[in-house]
Amino acid sequence: MNVRPIRFLVFQHLDAEHPGSFREMMDADGTWDVVRLDAGDSIPDIEQYDALMVFGGPMNVWEEGLFPWLKQEKEAIRDFVLKLNRPYLGVCLGHQLLAAALEGAVGKMAVPEVGVRTVKRTLAGATDQILGLLPDAFPTVQWHGAEVKSLPANSVLLATNEACPVQAFRVGSFAYGVQYHVEVGPSTISEWGNVPEYKHALELIAGQHGQNSFERAAAESMPLFLQSARKIYRGFRELAARARVSRVA
Repeated sequence: MNVRPIRFLVFQHLDAEHPGSFREMMDADGTWDVVRLDAGDSIPDIEQYDALMVFGGPMNVWEEGLFPWLKQEKEAIRDFVLKLNRPYLGVCLGHQLLAAALEGAVGKMAVPEVGVRTVKRTLAGATDQILGLLPDAFPTVQWHGAEVKSLPANSVLLATNEACPVQAFRVGSFAYGVQYHVEVGPSTISEWGNVPEYKHALELIAGQHGQNSFERAAAESMPLFLQSARKIYRGFRELAARARVSRVA
């Protein structure tokens, strides 16, 4: 009996903010469709999909006046998580959108968090079905000037650090938000350095030549980033498979 591959839906907000290292993993054992919201793509029937992944972008969750599609995106996220009860993974902006869609609070940071920074699991994170696959503390790529200020209802904090207390959280059993970039690959930092909003945030923290230092630090930790990405993808994919089985049983 043939088992249908997991169907992933991806929301993307910028050409350079794609699924990164997840792409090869999804190609290997699933199928995935991309919705480029910033390019005017319409959101398809979300009930066709087993899991939803939402990645980063230079816009903020509250900027619906500038980016009207944010309203529809939040509604789709809310429906996927609460009505369909299916697995969700939000990265950076996708993390913040999950919080905003479910009535958590998102706002500007006093100081943007940019660079390779250590994140620590909470006690809940240590036993979580996905974050529990990672070490107690691990390096991450950070590039954000907004943060989740308060969690939605029915949430648990999974990872934290001093600069940004909400680094990862779970809503219910299936919906995850991670502030740091789990999907980075060898060319990610250089690509993002060409995005004006990202370049400005980096220069505020690290000065005019901070890009070079950031790229070197990321290259040194790249094997760990890729290892973490494989673990998170595997955990999320298994979660999607189990959720589908229980849904059709």
